[in-house]
Amino acid sequence: QVQLVESGGGSVQDGGSLRVSCLVSASILITNWCMGWFRQAPGKEREGVGTVTASGVASYPDSVKGRFSISYDRAGKTLYLQMNSLKPEDTAMYYCVLSTSLYASCPFDEHEYNYWGQGTQVTVSS
Repeated sequence: QVQLVESGGGSVQDGGSLRVSCLVSASILITNWCMGWFRQAPGKEREGVGTVTASGVASYPDSVKGRFSISYDRAGKTLYLQMNSLKPEDTAMYYCVLSTSLYASCPFDEHEYNYWGQGTQVTVSS
């Protein structure tokens, strides 16, 4: 019904920038949605690093606020995460997620998202 395919991960030096993308394809009509990016580093819990509602309301946790920016290109059906001033602690597998529920502001609870991509690895070296 819904497929999320990430791309754009890779390796970058401390302080560098990277943009990851998520192409969305759906065989169903989605009228309400939240989309976002979660990440998981080895041995750590999964955490949300950016979300955006269908109306464009973006949210970020304090750990990435001011460094990460999420956006959705409706024409290209692609979700982006621009990551600047990257740090070694940003190293993780990054997952694109989608929820078909309606929220005023998208949650950072991973259990609220019913579609997940396969992930793309981001590695920041010092």
